[in-house]
Amino acid sequence: MSQEAPVLDLRGASFGYGDRPVVSGADLRIRRGEIVAVVGPNGSGKSTLVKGVLGLNQLVAGSVRLFGIPSEDFHDRARVGYVPQRHTLSSSVRATAEEIVATGRLPRLGWFGRLRAIDRQIVARALEVVGLGDRATTEVGTLSGGQQRRVLIARALAGAPDVLIMDEPTAGVDAASQHVLADVLHRLVERDVTMVIVIHELGALASLLTRTISVDGGRIVFDGTPERFERERHLVHHDHDSHHHDDEMPTDIARVPRGPLDEPEVP
Repeated sequence: MSQEAPVLDLRGASFGYGDRPVVSGADLRIRRGEIVAVVGPNGSGKSTLVKGVLGLNQLVAGSVRLFGIPSEDFHDRARVGYVPQRHTLSSSVRATAEEIVATGRLPRLGWFGRLRAIDRQIVARALEVVGLGDRATTEVGTLSGGQQRRVLIARALAGAPDVLIMDEPTAGVDAASQHVLADVLHRLVERDVTMVIVIHELGALASLLTRTISVDGGRIVFDGTPERFERERHLVHHDHDSHHHDDEMPTDIARVPRGPLDEPEVP
C-alpha cells in the first residue's frame, strides 16, 4: 500500500498579488494529524502563505497539492476549514451562534440546501466541542471576542474538514480567553484534527504543537520541532514583539528574497 498523500504539499510555491510574489520558493509538506504553527515577523508572508494554500491569492510559481490533488483540480473545499484573521463579528449581526455555525454546513448540503436532522446534530456537536453548547440561541453580537472566535471555529468544524487552517486565533483576546481557546484546540487534537495555525505568540498553544515553521522575508527559514525552534529561535531572525498584520502586499518588491475531521463528537 502506498503511503498516504500529505494533507498539504507545496513544492517551490510562490504566492503573491498580480505578478508580485510575497512568498517565494516554499517547500512544505504537512501530514494528517500534525499541529503546525506558522510564525514570523510583521509582514513576513505568513498570511500570504496560508491564503495561497486556500487559493485566496495567486500561485505565481511552483505547485500546491491538497490531499494529493493539484490545487487547480481540487474542488472539495469543505475538506479545508478556514478561520480568518479578522474574525470577530460585528455587534450589528442579528444571528444566533447556532445560525452562524449552521452556515458551515452549506458546502455539505444537497441540491435543496436545507438543513437535515443530521446537519442540526453536527451543528450542536460543533458548539459543544468549542464549549458553547449552552449559547446556541444567544445572539453573537452579545458574545465576547473570545466567544465569537470559538463560534467561528465551530462554524469551520461544522463542515467536517480534514484540515483546519486558522489565522491568528488568539489575537486581541485576553489571557483567560487564550487559555480557553487552547483547551478547545486540545480537544481537536484528541480528535486527530490536522491544524495549521498562524500565530503571533505561541503562548498558551505551545504545548499542543508538533511542528513550528518560521517565515521571514517571504521565505520559510525554519521548519522543525517546537523544541528545536526554542533552541534556535535567536538564529531565525524572528521578532515576536512585532504586531501581526493581515496585509502583506510588498511595498518594495526588491525586498522580497529570491513551505478528516470526522463529524464532531459530543465531549
